[in-house]
Amino acid sequence: MSEPIKEFTTAIPFWSPRVTPVELDQASEEQLDAMKVTPSDTGVSEYVLVLAHDPKTLKERTPLFNGIMYSRGGLSRPETELGAVAASVVNRCIYCAAVHASRYNELTDDESVMEAVFSRGADAELDPRQSAILNFATKLSKCPSEADKADMNLLKENGLEMDEILDLVLSTSLFGWANRLMHVLGDPLPREA
Repeated sequence: MSEPIKEFTTAIPFWSPRVTPVELDQASEEQLDAMKVTPSDTGVSEYVLVLAHDPKTLKERTPLFNGIMYSRGGLSRPETELGAVAASVVNRCIYCAAVHASRYNELTDDESVMEAVFSRGADAELDPRQSAILNFATKLSKCPSEADKADMNLLKENGLEMDEILDLVLSTSLFGWANRLMHVLGDPLPREA
C-alpha cells in the first residue's frame, strides 16, 4: 500500500478509508435514503459510504454541506473554495485542500492563486480582496478568537458585503469539521497510474 500524501497538491488523491465503508448493495433503507444527495452530486464516494454508518447524521450533514458550499448568494464559488482551502491548509487536510484547490482552478482558469497559497500560506501574495479572505479564513481556522473586528473591517474595506462575510465564516467553519472527519476516517493516497 502507498504511503499517505504529505504535501499539498491540486491533483486530487484517492481517499482510502480506515473504517470499512457500508456496502451499497447491502445498505439499509435508512442508509440509502441518507445517501440520496451526495455533497457534489457526482455519486456515492467511499467517504459518504463511511459516513453512512450514521445515517441520521449523514442526512443532516449533506444538505448543510451543499447549502453552504453550493448555494447561490454570498461569496462567489471561487471565493468559497478559497475559504475551504485556507481552512484545509491550516488543518493539514491534504485531501480537502486538493479537492477545493482543484475546483478553484477549474472555476477561475488560474492556478497561480493556489500555487501561492500552497507555497506561502497566509503570506501568499494575492490581490487585496483574496488576501483579506485568505487571512480571515486562516485566522478563523487557527483560533477563532484571532479573527477579530479589524479583520472583519478589512473584509468590508475590500468590498465584501455582510452576506459574503457570513458565507466565508460558514464555509471556513464547515471545513474545520470536515477536515477533522477526513483525517480520522481515512488517508489521502496517490492515485494509481
